[in-house]
Amino acid sequence: MFLSRILLTAALAAATLCPQTDWPVYGHDAGGMRYSPLKQINTANVSTLHRIWTYHTGELLEPEAAGASPRAVAFETTPLVVGNTLYLSTPSNRVIALEPETGREIWAFDPQAKWRGGRSSRAHRGVAYWPGDRRTPPRILFGTSDGRLIALNAKTGQPVPGFGKEGQVNLRAGVADRFPDAVYAVTSPPAIYRDLVITGAEVPERPGSGPSGDVRAWDVRSGHLVWQFHTIPQPGEPGHETWEGDSWKDRTGVNVWSIMTVDTERGMVFLPIGSPAYDFYGGDRKGQNLYGNCLVALDARSGKLLWYYQFVHHDVWDYDPPAPPALITVRRAGRDIPAVVQVTKMGLVFILNRVTGKPLYPVQEQPAPKSDVPGESTWPTQPIPLKPPQLSRSSVTRDDITEVTPESHRFCAELFGQFENRGRYTPYGLKPSLVFPGTLGGATWSGVSFDPALGYIFVNTNETGAVGWMEELPKGSPVRYGRTSSSGEYARFWDSNRWPCVKPPWGLLTAVDVNTGEIAWRVPLGITEALEAKGIHNTGTSNIGGGIATAGGLVFIAATNDHRFRAFDSRTGRELWAAEIDGSGHATPMTYQARDGKQYVVIAAGGGGQFGSRPADALIAFRVGETATP
Repeated sequence: MFLSRILLTAALAAATLCPQTDWPVYGHDAGGMRYSPLKQINTANVSTLHRIWTYHTGELLEPEAAGASPRAVAFETTPLVVGNTLYLSTPSNRVIALEPETGREIWAFDPQAKWRGGRSSRAHRGVAYWPGDRRTPPRILFGTSDGRLIALNAKTGQPVPGFGKEGQVNLRAGVADRFPDAVYAVTSPPAIYRDLVITGAEVPERPGSGPSGDVRAWDVRSGHLVWQFHTIPQPGEPGHETWEGDSWKDRTGVNVWSIMTVDTERGMVFLPIGSPAYDFYGGDRKGQNLYGNCLVALDARSGKLLWYYQFVHHDVWDYDPPAPPALITVRRAGRDIPAVVQVTKMGLVFILNRVTGKPLYPVQEQPAPKSDVPGESTWPTQPIPLKPPQLSRSSVTRDDITEVTPESHRFCAELFGQFENRGRYTPYGLKPSLVFPGTLGGATWSGVSFDPALGYIFVNTNETGAVGWMEELPKGSPVRYGRTSSSGEYARFWDSNRWPCVKPPWGLLTAVDVNTGEIAWRVPLGITEALEAKGIHNTGTSNIGGGIATAGGLVFIAATNDHRFRAFDSRTGRELWAAEIDGSGHATPMTYQARDGKQYVVIAAGGGGQFGSRPADALIAFRVGETATP
């Protein structure tokens, strides 16, 4: 068994051609464990961690539209470090190379440099690195908000002439031709397997028709299409029968907007596939709706389906799996089982056998409420894991209403009285509904990190419900019913301060022992400064953005809406260090050892995003040891 672990480590190292001191993939390794073997920064010295340099992107605010107020740009990148270069992306899709020790800019590439008119910005979580070979230099590959896949020379930052057309592939071609004005954007780094670059995309969530969410693989040298996987099965393909009538035609959604992971040893790629559009009404797409809301495993070489597992049948809650599926090892009865873990917005954790897709812990199909919306046919059951325990509450009673201040209690109690709640699968109905955990989690795209020595996954979650009801739209509308509320389509169950209407903690960091299926520890994540001043502690706070684990016994995470970056003891959950940063770090950090022999930890601090915290444009590096002026 020890030998097999050595072989696997060797295979991963060979696949990336990068030392373990680097951070060459979004999740550190292709399987997305987000675990670094570095331990120069550890539980004994993390309290001395301090800022060593700061890089400002210059992308702080973006006008929403003519005459509208500027809004904060979501800065969600996780940089890569390969060799002696750090690579990051910005909300406007610029790619920048920095010196890892100093933050000094080496080169920058702007895919919007030739655009006419205003610049476009949206969330962008990073780039991918391909190590090249004897004939081909290393490449940086990334997608853009207008649907291009671009290959850059990793050393110079220049587009690669032999890739597609002048270094670019038009990803819209073949999937969005009939919808030229619809969104088709790449917001997450593509996956790399050998000489293939594998892409998903963000597509419209409303109406039901639009660009295809198909996943495709491209030759990393030429940009030629190698394979295409139909995320909505076509006639004659398995699963096609789960779409009633012609509801599959021109259906959008069912896409991978998040991050795919790769088992390089077995040649498998794992796809967290999103919800069918429209997110909240499925009367025009009756059926189970495969492969919506599924984890799908493909043969990475051919795109052939190996297995799938559906987390939500016929989704009408926008409960798409948002997180990267993490490839981990579960130890049971003295043997190691290759596994994949998927956390969900429902606050549920699914741990599956990586090879077969079968759950490693029992999962029950439990009855789910029916919808009262005309034409809708919600699925009668939904899968609920019996282990691990749910990470977020799934229902709310009047006793759960917040009491942090009298004003909050009155506001939320009155609001609660207007809505009905029948558990996590309460459909948005003709009467106002309260849905927990709602679209902000549970767990979001933040995902998990995994410490293989402890056998723990670490996941941050929210306690922020959603409210709304379904309203019939005028004749001729693209969909028959739409979700709405007095605060718009995506209304939250929170007060006028944007504090959740349930009793705290509102944000949690949880460690789950994957070998037993039990919770190892759980702590509040974040503070609410206005309540701290009143002597109310340990509230936790809304959060988005993930954490990483290290061999130094630490979990690093920002994520919280209190503009702080923290380190926790991975064994106990005790907070060991916290530092205020320029804006809330709604991103996943990373760590590396630079040529100077020092270990650094880096976080993107941008604020804004879902929670409207103060905006910033800072990429910040920390290390222990001597101080420096940022």
